[in-house]
Amino acid sequence: MAAAVTPVQVFGGPTALIEYGGLRLLTDPTFDAAGEYPIPRGGALVKTHPGTVDPAALGPIDAVLLSHDEHPDNLDHSGRKFLADVPLTLTTRGGAERLGGTAKGLAPWQSVELTTPTGAPVTITAVPAQHGPDGCEPVIGEVIGFVLTGPGLPVVYVSGDNASLDVVGLVAQRYAPVDTAVLFAGAARTGLFDNALLTLDSARAAEAARLLGARRVVPVHFDSWAHFTEGREPLAAAFTAAGLSDVLDLA
Repeated sequence: MAAAVTPVQVFGGPTALIEYGGLRLLTDPTFDAAGEYPIPRGGALVKTHPGTVDPAALGPIDAVLLSHDEHPDNLDHSGRKFLADVPLTLTTRGGAERLGGTAKGLAPWQSVELTTPTGAPVTITAVPAQHGPDGCEPVIGEVIGFVLTGPGLPVVYVSGDNASLDVVGLVAQRYAPVDTAVLFAGAARTGLFDNALLTLDSARAAEAARLLGARRVVPVHFDSWAHFTEGREPLAAAFTAAGLSDVLDLA
């Protein structure tokens, strides 16, 4: 019997609600209005559109899956306030130290187990992510993705801000085929590292889907910010060119 489709609602930028085994999990919360966010090395990240949901309307959230806390396009002002009312935020080890509260830091391949409303276990495993070219970590900081698994449940991969297909390959070695891949795409570029990719571009997102054997890809992190250089149309074109248009879910 085929695994049930995991409900995923996308709210702009990297923010999505994943309903998994009765748990409600939110990725990188960004709810602010459009505006500018100064960055330490000069310049600013520019949010061009607000999130598409009022956080007060989301209802109870069991956990936030926060790829990293250091960039406002992954955790903005409203997102930080939102964390105060969430029972658990899973993030990087450094991020948990900075955020405090209910934040729990995970190293890559470290897992935590949550319990569904029916008492069944769900395992959330932190997986590697590389937010730029090789050697970017001292400048960009630590980033993680996540894999969700549970008895009788589909495998869900949340990439976080990752630009490396080698990293995707490591995840695929352990978890492929993946039922749903929530891929942070958008070909983010900010001028760092000679304007190198900081997240997957559309062609790499399609290749990531192939490596993962993904039955469905829900792209996020490709709109609402000026430094995202590829949006909906390039994603659709890349997946069509790769013969994977049937797995792309841009709803």
